Amino acid sequence: MIGLADIGSHAAPSTGAASRLFLALLGLLGVLVFVGLGVWQLERRVWKLDLIARVDQRIHCPVVDAPGPRSWSGLSAADYEYRHVRLSGRFLSGANTLVRAVTGLGGGYWVLTPMRTDIGFVALVNRGFVPQERKAEFERESGGSTSPAVIDGLLRISEPGGGFLRSNDPAANRWYSRDVDAIAKARGLTGIAPYFVDADASGAAGWPRGGLTVVHFRNSHLVYALTWFALALMLAIALAAPFFAGRRQRSVAR
Repeated sequence: MIGLADIGSHAAPSTGAASRLFLALLGLLGVLVFVGLGVWQLERRVWKLDLIARVDQRIHCPVVDAPGPRSWSGLSAADYEYRHVRLSGRFLSGANTLVRAVTGLGGGYWVLTPMRTDIGFVALVNRGFVPQERKAEFERESGGSTSPAVIDGLLRISEPGGGFLRSNDPAANRWYSRDVDAIAKARGLTGIAPYFVDADASGAAGWPRGGLTVVHFRNSHLVYALTWFALALMLAIALAAPFFAGRRQRSVAR
């Protein structure tokens, strides 16, 4: 007869083998996941390099007229952001909108002023940066000269919500991002373009100081890919180690 002790002695190794198999399959799944993440990061790197090349091309292309209302429905960051564009018209009198900014010149504000273009629509122009101590001066300013003006600059897509981990507060006139819709509503502007234009440097030494747009795209995808591949390799080695150790022991036993 087979006793209970005999049944237990046979069941224990079977349970242990099943556990090892489960862990091996789980580890293999981990290797596949890590490899997949590495491949995904390489694909993201190709996309990012293409984006950088396209943006660089746009910045250095000849200036074109800013897109009018007929183009707004299809306007997207992927196709239009950082295009070098031109606006012709007159700045509207009224309060500027000062948006919190940090630049190479330190902390301060972007000065956004609406311009009514010669073809009738309104666009926000980021005339440039002013330091903290000039804030009150540009809050009182009526919006700059109302004489005809031509502005060249980089087209930027609206920045809804806020920035610096804080939300825009139109009621208190506190702005942390260049949210075109919110600014237009707060200032009573209609027929406004869904973008703003960062003005180029004017060459003058006064304020606001234009031409401070930072065009930089973080591209660490290769580092991330190598990290995922390294984790996959280490896990694969850890999975294979018991197998090779067992073969070595069997070889010695013979």
